[in-house]
Amino acid sequence: MATMGKYCKAYSLKKLREFSQWTECAENTKRENKSVEGKEVESNRQLTDDDFLYLQENYVVTDGIFKDENIIFDNITSEWKEFCHKTLAFEIPVYEPVLVQASTNKNESDS
Repeated sequence: MATMGKYCKAYSLKKLREFSQWTECAENTKRENKSVEGKEVESNRQLTDDDFLYLQENYVVTDGIFKDENIIFDNITSEWKEFCHKTLAFEIPVYEPVLVQASTNKNESDS
């Protein structure tokens, strides 16, 4: 079963390919149906610079929002993390807990 991470961000493949050590596992792209000579054929989609991939919270790049499916890039190095932060401006947001206080006003209908 696919695992949804807590955070991911979409980037154009053109931008990701700027990383000097970028490699792609093209065999892991999403499968798509195409019509070839009148027959439906399922094949891996071909990636172009205009496609968007997802940078996951664990710095893996996927072809989709799930962090453990369709993994395109997983060579996680300090150089890759630096590229993500400095070039892509990738930052995982820190969500502060929201405290909700109970109302101290007495409801008029209770009178």
